[in-house]
Amino acid sequence: MPIFSRRPRWARRTVAAAVAVTATVSLAACSSGSDAGSSTSSAGAADYGDISLQLSWIKNAEFIGEYFADSKGYYADAGFGDVNLVAGPSTGVAELVSGQSFAALSDAISVGTAVANEQAPVKIVGATFQKNPFTILSLKDGGDIATPADLKGKKIGVQDSNVSLFKALLAANGLTEDDVTVVPVQYDPSVLTNGEVDGFVAYLTNESLTVAAQGFDTVNLPFADNGLPFVAETVTVTDDSIKNDRDKVKALLKAEVQGWTDALADPDGGVQLAMDDYGKDLGLDKDTEVAGATEQNTKLVVSDETAENGLFTASETLQEQTVKSLAGAGLDVTADDIFDMSLLDEVYQENPGLKDYEG
Repeated sequence: MPIFSRRPRWARRTVAAAVAVTATVSLAACSSGSDAGSSTSSAGAADYGDISLQLSWIKNAEFIGEYFADSKGYYADAGFGDVNLVAGPSTGVAELVSGQSFAALSDAISVGTAVANEQAPVKIVGATFQKNPFTILSLKDGGDIATPADLKGKKIGVQDSNVSLFKALLAANGLTEDDVTVVPVQYDPSVLTNGEVDGFVAYLTNESLTVAAQGFDTVNLPFADNGLPFVAETVTVTDDSIKNDRDKVKALLKAEVQGWTDALADPDGGVQLAMDDYGKDLGLDKDTEVAGATEQNTKLVVSDETAENGLFTASETLQEQTVKSLAGAGLDVTADDIFDMSLLDEVYQENPGLKDYEG
């Protein structure tokens, strides 16, 4: 069974985002960020043409909502021609500001870094994951890191793109880099299973599952439960698209909600789409993909707030929690700097039945 070492995924890609955006953010002033423009067909229906949606990772079960939106025609019904799902890994910010993609699935740390450090003209307009999916993964008979205090004296494998995130975790729990030994690693968790490190910056729906599937007794220290709650897998677009292609962004959001409603109802079907079509060349392991889809659907995509307000929403409370998390990473931004939830609000006002994703 192949292990896909996905980081940089979100904050895993934080440092990389800042570097990439430096080279492209200056293009935003002269790039509309919407590659197809909006028009109306002779029949009166919207015709937004073809667009690219930058994914944060490979085409595995993480994007089953997008697979349903594509395969069941929700993108087409919304007025799009071809929606090109571009595989990552990528934070998507560079692709947005350079005009390569109309929208990107990113995360609050990556967006916050780009906005705070590079003044990138991008905003989060929806959040697939209501909860931070990062964790410190360890082995029960190894590091056994179950609490922040357990980090002390341990060797922690941290990818370059996740350094800021890991520092924020330490700060949020009253620790410093002097309390741990940071070991630069890549994205392959074998450094954990072979004993090179005691803990490994990982993803609850990825490495945690693949390592456990190899027969190891694993322990997780979830960031979200230890001082760093923030939204992830965020639908992110440029400020220009919000201003000049508002209906187009809203059309995409509607299709995304429809796709993820189906993904919640039929995760096995979504996994099959990944296996047979979208990720058919990746050698995906079905059991691991089903486990990942179940984990994200039950613990990351839905919450008490989505039950009340609908999928992809981010309440003012959650936005402020996200901003507080970013402050811990040294990022000075406000909620208004990185969020614009007004478009999703309008989508639900115009389509109130979408809120009932549980049927």
